Amino acid sequence: MIRCILVDDEPLALEVLERFISRTPQLELVAKCGNALDAFKVLHDQQVDLMFLDIKMPGINGLDFVSSLKAPPAVIFTTAFAEHAVKGFELEALDYLLKPITFERFEKSIRKLHKMHLPEPANVKDYTYFKVSGRLIKIFHADLLYAQSVKDYILICTRTGNHLTHMTMKYLAGLLPSPAFLRVHRSYLVNRAAISQADKNNVHVGKEIIPVGENYRGNLEKIT
Repeated sequence: MIRCILVDDEPLALEVLERFISRTPQLELVAKCGNALDAFKVLHDQQVDLMFLDIKMPGINGLDFVSSLKAPPAVIFTTAFAEHAVKGFELEALDYLLKPITFERFEKSIRKLHKMHLPEPANVKDYTYFKVSGRLIKIFHADLLYAQSVKDYILICTRTGNHLTHMTMKYLAGLLPSPAFLRVHRSYLVNRAAISQADKNNVHVGKEIIPVGENYRGNLEKIT
C-alpha cells in the first residue's frame, strides 16, 4: 500500500481527493491536513510515501513547504493556478493536477508514480488486492479468469466467485501484468492462460463466450 496524505485548505478539494483515493486499491489515506504546519507534524510522526499538496494556502504555501523539507515524499501538486506548474516541476514534483481534478487525470498520476518512484520488485507479485465493499480482497492472478466493465465498476470473475470493485478498465489493465492479461474488448479483459478457444469475433473462457472488439483483434496474436 502507498501511504499518502492530503494537504489543502479547501474542504471540498479534500473531499474530492479522498473519494478518488477510496477508489484506488493501492492507496491508503493516512491524514487530511488543512495547512502545511499540520502536514509537517504528520510527516514527522508517520511514514508517508505520497503527498497531494495544494500550492496556494494561507501561511506557508505548498512550494515553500516542499522546499523546506529535507527528504520530502513523492509530491503531486494540486492547484487552480496553471502558472505555478513550472515552479512545481523545478521542485521535482511527480505531477501537477489542475483543479477541478477528474478521476481519469488522477489515475494517470498514480500510474506515473508506479513507473517513476515505486517500480515493481524483481520478483513480480502473482496477486493483486482489490477494494470490494470496503475490504481489500487478495486475488491470485492464476484464479482471475476475466474482468468485465459494468458502468463505473469492474466485475472480477474468478474460479471461486465474482467480486465488484470501483475502478476503470484502463486502470485495471495497468494493474495486472502484461501479456498475461489481454484487453479483447473495451469492456473485457481476459486471462491469457484461461482462453480455451479464440477466433476474430470471440474468445472462450470456461463456459463464457466473450466478444472481441474490432480495435482489439491485434491482441489475439499474443495468445499463440
